[in-house]
Formats: sequence, C-alpha cells, structure tokens
Amino acid sequence: MDAETLTKIWTRLLADPEKSWVLFEHGTCVVLTAPEGDLAEQATELLREFGPVHVGSPAADFGVIDLKDAEGWVVTGHHQDVLTYVAPHEPHEPSEFAVGLCGRSKRDRDGGELHVVHVADGRHAPGVEV
Repeated sequence: MDAETLTKIWTRLLADPEKSWVLFEHGTCVVLTAPEGDLAEQATELLREFGPVHVGSPAADFGVIDLKDAEGWVVTGHHQDVLTYVAPHEPHEPSEFAVGLCGRSKRDRDGGELHVVHVADGRHAPGVEV
C-alpha cells in the first residue's frame, strides 16, 4: 500500500487535528501523546524499542480491532500508542489470528526499517496552546 493511501486512512482514523502522529512505510502509526522536539525522531525511538517482534515476549502479543466504519483492521501491540493498519486484501484469510500476524509482521518490518512516510504535527492546530 502506498504512503498517500496509508496517510489518508490514518488521517481518517485519527480525526482529531490536535493529535500528533507519525506514519511508517508499512502502515505502523505511532501516536505521540506528549509530542516534543522532532516528532519523527521521537516516534522512531518509540518504534525502535516497541516495533520489532521478539517471540515469547510481550513484543509478540497483539490485539485486533475490526474497523466497522472503515475497511480493514488496526492491530495493537505491547505499546498502546503503536498501531498498525491492515487492509482487507493483506491477510491470507480474514480471521483475527491471520490479521494479527499480518499486522505484527508489518510492525516488525517498520521497527527494523524505521522509514517515516508522514508526520502529523497537532501541536500547532487551532486551539492548542504551545
């Protein structure tokens, strides 16, 4: 999935313009609850720590959120602010397990490659005090 499509999806999912978030190449989004400094660097540090999968550890755990109003799923992991989008065509079957493994795999790739494709800086949205 291309960066523009992923950006549109996450913009719709994280509709609050005051949210700051960073999107990585394979669909992993890091929501920054305390944004400061360079947002891409801040998100990269979080994903470097919480992106890679280590089997038998909390890093291998996942949860699946079915997007009722949008197509696809969001896969959660061991950090509440690291989320990965999985499109309907991506898992080999639409079971929760297959979707979760697909999302976990994408998060692992993003956590290793660390390629930022979009930064949404909500710190300067109307109504946000700096």
